[in-house]
Amino acid sequence: MGLWNWAVDTYGRSGVAEAALALQDDHGQNVPLLLWAAFARTTDPEALAAAAALARTWETSAILPLRGVRRALKAPLPPTPDAAREALRAQVKAAELAAERRLLEALETIDPGRAPLASLSDALAAAGRAWDPTLDPDQLASLARALA
Repeated sequence: MGLWNWAVDTYGRSGVAEAALALQDDHGQNVPLLLWAAFARTTDPEALAAAAALARTWETSAILPLRGVRRALKAPLPPTPDAAREALRAQVKAAELAAERRLLEALETIDPGRAPLASLSDALAAAGRAWDPTLDPDQLASLARALA
C-alpha cells in the first residue's frame, strides 16, 4: 500500500486525526511529515532533513496559504450568502487536501536510509525534532498511541 492510501486509512482511525491536529495547531508540527515518519519508520538524519525541508517548502508555499483561506471562510462574509461561501470553502479545502497529497507523494520518494526500521515512537520523535528541534517528544505520545 502506498503512503497516500495508508495515510488516508490511518488518519480515519479513532484518535489519529485529533492527535495529529493537536500537534499541528498547538505545537506547529507538520502532519504529513509525521505520517510519513510513521510509515517510513526511519531515524536516518539525512532522510529526515530532506523530508523536513520538503515539507517546509510545501507548507510555506501551498498548504498554509490554503489553510488560512479555508479557515477565514468559516465566518460569514456578508453580503455573500452562506451557501456560496461554504461552497467556496469546500473548494479551498479540496485544494488544501490535494496539496497535502502532493506532499505525501513527494515524501514517499525519499529514501528512508539503510538503518533497520525504527520504533513508531522513535520515528515520530525524530521527525518532530527534524521539524522543530525544541519539540518535547512527550507531546507526540497521544499520536503514537493512536497510531499503534
